[in-house]
Amino acid sequence: MIYQGNAITVVRGDDDIATLTFDLKDESVNKLSSAVVGELEEAVTALKGEKGLQGLLLTSAKEAFIVGADITEFQAMFGKGADFLEAMLMRVHGIFNAIEDLPFPTATAINGLALGGGCEVLLTTDFRVMAEDAQIGLPETKLGILPGWGGCVRLPRLIGADNAIEWIAGGTQNRADAALKMGAVDAVVPGEALEAAARDILARAIAGELDYRARRAEKQQPLRLGPIEQMMAFETAKGYVKGKAGPHYPAPVEAIKVIQKGAGEDRGRAQAIEAKAFVKLALTEVAFNLVGLFMNDQVVKKKGGQYEKQARPVKQAAVLGAGIMGGGIAYQSASKGTPILMKDIKEEAIALGLKEARKLFAKQVERGKFSTEAMAERLTNIRPTLAYGDFGHVDLVVEAVVENPRVKGAVLAEVEAAVGEETILASNTSTISITRLAESLERPENFCGMHFFNPVHRMPLVEVIRGEKTGDAAVAATVAYARAMGKTPIVVNDCPGFLVNRVLFPYFGGFSRLMEQGADFARVDKVMERFGWPMGPAYLLDVVGLDTAVHAGEVMAEGFPERMGSLGGEGDKSAIQVMFESDRLGQKNARGFYAYEEDRKGKPRKVRDEAAIELVKGVARESREFSDDEIIARMMVPLCLEAVRCLEDGIVASPAEADMALIYGIGFPPFRGGALRYIDAMGVGAFVALADDLSKELGALYAPTDKLREMAAAGERFYPAPAQA
Repeated sequence: MIYQGNAITVVRGDDDIATLTFDLKDESVNKLSSAVVGELEEAVTALKGEKGLQGLLLTSAKEAFIVGADITEFQAMFGKGADFLEAMLMRVHGIFNAIEDLPFPTATAINGLALGGGCEVLLTTDFRVMAEDAQIGLPETKLGILPGWGGCVRLPRLIGADNAIEWIAGGTQNRADAALKMGAVDAVVPGEALEAAARDILARAIAGELDYRARRAEKQQPLRLGPIEQMMAFETAKGYVKGKAGPHYPAPVEAIKVIQKGAGEDRGRAQAIEAKAFVKLALTEVAFNLVGLFMNDQVVKKKGGQYEKQARPVKQAAVLGAGIMGGGIAYQSASKGTPILMKDIKEEAIALGLKEARKLFAKQVERGKFSTEAMAERLTNIRPTLAYGDFGHVDLVVEAVVENPRVKGAVLAEVEAAVGEETILASNTSTISITRLAESLERPENFCGMHFFNPVHRMPLVEVIRGEKTGDAAVAATVAYARAMGKTPIVVNDCPGFLVNRVLFPYFGGFSRLMEQGADFARVDKVMERFGWPMGPAYLLDVVGLDTAVHAGEVMAEGFPERMGSLGGEGDKSAIQVMFESDRLGQKNARGFYAYEEDRKGKPRKVRDEAAIELVKGVARESREFSDDEIIARMMVPLCLEAVRCLEDGIVASPAEADMALIYGIGFPPFRGGALRYIDAMGVGAFVALADDLSKELGALYAPTDKLREMAAAGERFYPAPAQA
């Protein structure tokens, strides 16, 4: 034994090859926390002092190699300031360089995932052998930073600047066949042959058959690119990546600049350039928020996992109501391996649902996600039916019929009589009270809401809604089924609009007020898109459907009359109601706030429509000019306040779940971290002052809660404050 730690052991074999094994105690995965990095430093020091060694093999005793650095440490670490961060990075460079400079050949056996810092570790060795099912990558740009432990230096020298830019700027996880093709690894073998293959490569290097020193020199020297090649590789990439990443995500472009600046330098100088750029990004609000987003996602996943442990597995599902939504749900279930019955009362609806599912499968075949054979096999997981004959063996039924409480209640009562006593029923509803729908049922404890977002195959969120009589088993099974479908379920309590729609409609309320005061909806859209939303409010309303928005607005008005009464159409009509009454339903009939034409791919493309502009002008009671900041405040304050109210009312259990639901459900700008993190960034006191100022003119929708005022007075936040340097 050369070294023994809590996460790392180094053992010398009879062949004088040392094996360094990562196996972090009491954890399911290996990660490079500061403590593990400290152990790696000690292990490398011990290796350097060991006489007569012939080679080194890096391995993992876990299912994955190393999933990356310990992200839970990031925010505290970033809070310690630039000097601390730069010193930390240069210390890790020293450790990694020491591995690269060992006086004998080195190799890594890569199993499972090797991401971020885990990928940077394996880049230090001379050779890399990868299991067939393993994946490697540098996803740091997704956290608003860049690879800081040599990834921007070693990877371009190994696979070429253009390939490295694609991996690093895209933050992709790359399969073994792609890694081999690029030259990132030297061999790909079945998992059971991994260690033997890595040892064979080491033996060949020790025997002089493979020149490990030449491999090493290549990673330590400047990139072999002439000035014209450099300009073509880097300048073209910067333009493309900047266009794709957008103005709010600087890390991908910064990573390209680091590779470019370091291209003509030796290893040490290139690493210093990388470290300075990492520090610059780490101290931005974007990085702080994106790391916070990752942490929130872990909270949501952990809660989902806890529910899943308590759940009876869903081996057979069913969906009531075919059509587009039912077909989307059936596709999602079938594609992820859970067989599903698709029932409707009409043959044409069944045909439409199957057509939707086939279309979605065909797109996956086009993208190379499925083979034609796999598609055919998965399609057999969908069984259409016009009767309840096979429903006795169904574990969970998703009701997805028309959004009408009377119809839903009747269908739910009907299906309850056809299923087993333990079968879970879930209603896919966006607005109707789960407690109310449960009144139609004999076993309300087996019933909950399962709100999918459109389009089902793309939107990651599923709201699982607990009614007053919903039992834990129903919630657990529905969460487990959502996760099996590849979705992110968040459990919320019953109220009008649940969580996401309840928070979204005050945002639409803010939009309606702006229209009343003479704002230009196209300009409001542009301002909110620059703010970071994927689409502005008018465009979003067209996508949602003006009929859907009016119906949901009425539900909100009834549920929260003091704040949202105007959403229900009392008094003067809003721009949304005027559009609806003019049969402008949005994309579904090609005219709403915008008109829609098909582009070359057959997708709707919005164009200016003078008729819509005139209709909105007719709603305006005055003509005012608004600055960008005023538009943002009027749109964001009511949305954020409703998120606060949902938290205070116990509709959602934590700030993390509230923020993730808004990011996954309505595209809240991820780099801003969510509604509650947005309030924290502004300062609770400053937010309350802004809301108070707006509420004097605009009323209850903008009025802060008493508890929020108390938080402001006490200097409290929704999330822990970042550590200060």
